[in-house]
Amino acid sequence: MTELVSWAITTFARLLTAVQPEWAGIDPGMRRKRIYFANHVSHGDFVLIWSVLPKRDRRRTRPVAGADYWRRGGLREFIGTDVFNSLLIERNRDRAGDDPIAQMAAALDAGDSLIIFPEGTRNLTDAELLEFRSGIYRLARARPEVDLIPVWIENLNRVLPKGAIIPVPLMCKVIFGAPLRISEGEGKDAFLTRARNALLALNPK
Repeated sequence: MTELVSWAITTFARLLTAVQPEWAGIDPGMRRKRIYFANHVSHGDFVLIWSVLPKRDRRRTRPVAGADYWRRGGLREFIGTDVFNSLLIERNRDRAGDDPIAQMAAALDAGDSLIIFPEGTRNLTDAELLEFRSGIYRLARARPEVDLIPVWIENLNRVLPKGAIIPVPLMCKVIFGAPLRISEGEGKDAFLTRARNALLALNPK
C-alpha cells in the first residue's frame, strides 16, 4: 500500500511540475549517506527532492519535518510517517523529548540520508532565502564526516502560491550543488553564511 501511494504522489508531482534534476555538483550514482539542505517554499518541497533521487536511495532518504504538522492523524500522518518515513521533530518546546540534533545524528548513524530546511519555516516572503537557523551548524558539528548537499528548488512557489488551493502546472527544477563540510574550528556564523551562500549560488535567477 505504501509503495503504491508513494508511486502515485511522486508521479503526480512529476506530471504537475515536469521536474528536472540538475546534478551540478555531485554524482547521483554514488551511494552514500548525505544531508540535503534546501530552500523551503512549500509543503511539497521534500516530495520534489525525493522524487528525483535515484529510486534505490529514496527509502533511505528521510525528510526532517515538524511533528505538529504531520502527526494530525488521517491521510496526512500516513503520508508523512508511513509513505515517506519522515523523521518527525517536536517543535513545541513544552512537549519536546529527545534533542532534535541527536535524533538526526542517530538516523545518519543508521545509514539514512536526510532532507532538511535550514530556514526553519516556509519562506512566504519576497526574500530569496531567509536566514539559516543554527540546527544545520549543530548537525554538521555532530557528524562532520557527512557531506552536506545544497539543493535549490526552482519554481515550486509558483505551482502552489500562498493562499491557492488548486496547483498551477509549471516546470520546476531541482539543482544539486557541490558537497560541503564544516571546517576545523569554523564558527557558527561563518559556517551558516558559507552554507547559505552555497545554496543561493544555485539559484538560476
